[in-house]
Amino acid sequence: MVADIDERIVRLTQEMIDSLSIHKGIGLAGPQVNEQLRLFVTHATGDIPRVFINPEITMTSNDLVPYEEGCLSVPGIYADVMRSEEIQIQAWNENGKPFTLDADGILARVILHEYDHLRGRLFIDKLSEKKRERLMKTYNRKNGN
Repeated sequence: MVADIDERIVRLTQEMIDSLSIHKGIGLAGPQVNEQLRLFVTHATGDIPRVFINPEITMTSNDLVPYEEGCLSVPGIYADVMRSEEIQIQAWNENGKPFTLDADGILARVILHEYDHLRGRLFIDKLSEKKRERLMKTYNRKNGN
């Protein structure tokens, strides 16, 4: 939980957005940068950079769609993941203003992906055990583990 949106939080979220550009990512959560805070940033294709502080998903559609996902936490690994097509989220922005956002398509997917990080989950956790094991063997082999 972020108790106060102060200079440190503003600086952190800007650094996270900058990191997205450097690493060609579209979302990054606090736990991925060793900050156990309920916040994430997105910069989905065709959208503006967004900051979500203390987010809560308030609605997910029943329509699930597949899409290939990857993650900066396990670089080079990709798999189709089923997620809700539409969502609604409430959060605070970097200026301390609350907002509600209805999102669909890629933005909804990125938000759900980053929200999972706040709950200690990676996209590979949504895969079957067999597929996850196969992908992790590939990842470990690529990284000399």
